[in-house]
Amino acid sequence: MEIAIIDYGSGNLRSAAKAFERAVGEAELTMDVVVTSDPDRVARADRVVLPGVGAFKTCKSGLLAVDGMADALEHAVIKNARPFFGICVGMQLMADHGIEHGTTDGFGWIAGDVVKLEPLDPRLKIPHMGWNELVFRGKHVLFEGLKSGQHVYFVHSYHMDVGDPELALATVDYGGDVTAIVGRDNMIGTQFHPEKSQETGLQLITNFLKWMP
Repeated sequence: MEIAIIDYGSGNLRSAAKAFERAVGEAELTMDVVVTSDPDRVARADRVVLPGVGAFKTCKSGLLAVDGMADALEHAVIKNARPFFGICVGMQLMADHGIEHGTTDGFGWIAGDVVKLEPLDPRLKIPHMGWNELVFRGKHVLFEGLKSGQHVYFVHSYHMDVGDPELALATVDYGGDVTAIVGRDNMIGTQFHPEKSQETGLQLITNFLKWMP
């Protein structure tokens, strides 16, 4: 079984790969973690991970610049229903649109737009950087062993305004509710970085590797 972490010039790929490799090893799973920019390999993968760091528009452009990658993602995630994990901007790309540096189309997998953070407390700085407490909004098999109040690590200035509140599976409070996890069907996305979130992030990754949606 192969886990494809997509390399399209954005994201801390080595950090993500190490976290997934550690989760595979500690859970004693028979899986290979590969970092790849090969669309054919992504299309065939058993699980797909899309990291992303930076601006929505830049990440989308970088993805489209890899010939065939957008089609490979559609084939793997939508047609073949492979488990998908979007991280940070990789999660934001699941939305309909992002408005950073102009309006840019997302994948349209999760209804909603990625909008600028606007905390009600003016003392809170943008970007939102550091640890914050998760608040789970519903039950999901990927949350096994996790509970509200556990801390995860964020670095972002935009977040997803989800069209269907039921698809916002967890939030954090940063001068108001901020979307932290979205998901539906075979897809999950985190605004935070699980690879930097210590045991909480590792547990979520492990749950994703065992997930059979």
